[in-house]
Amino acid sequence: MLERCKSKTLSYLILSASLLSSVALAKQPTEDMPHQLTAEQVYQGIKTTLETNLYSLPPRVQGHYAIRQYRMTGENKYANGSLIDLLTIAERQAYYACNLDKPGFIKKESQIEVNKLKPGIRGDARKLAIAPYPEFMLYSDVLLRYASRIDEFGFTGPCHDLLITTLKNADLTPALTDKQMIKAWAAQLINYVFWAKQIGVGDYYDAYKEAFIATYPNDQDAQLSKAQYKNKIYGMTHFIFAASEYYQHPVDPKEYQWILDYFENNIDRILTDTTEDIITEVGIGFLITGNPDNPVVNKVKQHVIAAYDPKVQMIPSPHGDAILASGEHRNVLAMMLLDWPETLHQGPYLHNISSTKKYLPKLVTPKAILNKARAH
Repeated sequence: MLERCKSKTLSYLILSASLLSSVALAKQPTEDMPHQLTAEQVYQGIKTTLETNLYSLPPRVQGHYAIRQYRMTGENKYANGSLIDLLTIAERQAYYACNLDKPGFIKKESQIEVNKLKPGIRGDARKLAIAPYPEFMLYSDVLLRYASRIDEFGFTGPCHDLLITTLKNADLTPALTDKQMIKAWAAQLINYVFWAKQIGVGDYYDAYKEAFIATYPNDQDAQLSKAQYKNKIYGMTHFIFAASEYYQHPVDPKEYQWILDYFENNIDRILTDTTEDIITEVGIGFLITGNPDNPVVNKVKQHVIAAYDPKVQMIPSPHGDAILASGEHRNVLAMMLLDWPETLHQGPYLHNISSTKKYLPKLVTPKAILNKARAH
């Protein structure tokens, strides 16, 4: 009897081990297989992850997400996230713009911004490129950035007139057209070009476009490293994005057909040699110029869907990191690509939205009020 029990027990153990082994063997290939989620499921997964954790993200990142979602949907619930951004940048502009007439302030603060660049191949290249232009960082990445964003919300910020006068007196052409600068900052520089025009302090577009094309002629693509190729494509996407005032309105494709044609002719290398952020922007470039049926859009969508990781409900970094604070940019871009609206929305104009107009910073003035006062 005892022997029979032992025999049964042994049989059960062998059977259990066999079943577990079969399950493990059957499960392994499934884990290695790409997911079969739809574009809608990927969109909803990313949205859930970001909106569930939104208030744990830095104010700048909250604002980045909320502004883009407002422009995609027009939903006022995203106005509060945009208000956080306005509160932050209005205080910043108050410090920088209101001290511009102090001796040495511009050069000192520009150097502080340069010192923030992280060591590494890209950071070192940027420090080297910007060395001949000691005041450029404050003019561009601070004053133009804050003033243009405040303008997009429908306001002028503190010490606006001093800021405008300072920028009008600063010729940014040498820095914007320097090949070393373009090789280090292509996307950022075209942002500055459009922001300068937006707030009326200079038109650098033609000069920058000519310098960009001279820096990255298409017949020399084979000589570009992956890093430089990424910089080129990233810069090209931002020509289109900046022209749309960052997804506030469609862009006429005629001015940017040279970019769209390039993307179409080089999409295979773009998919191989750039990152998900840049690849997604290429796809959005066709959407915002009214070309949703271009084959590039579908190729990019399939790539972005495949890059989504269901385990972390987001698209990880190129190194496999799933960090929301640094990954929000690539993931909100993916949302935009996968659910592009029929209509884009300007603003948000926070002084016209009931949930935000009572909480506006005292440092800003609605442009409508300012224009009315000047008219009288």
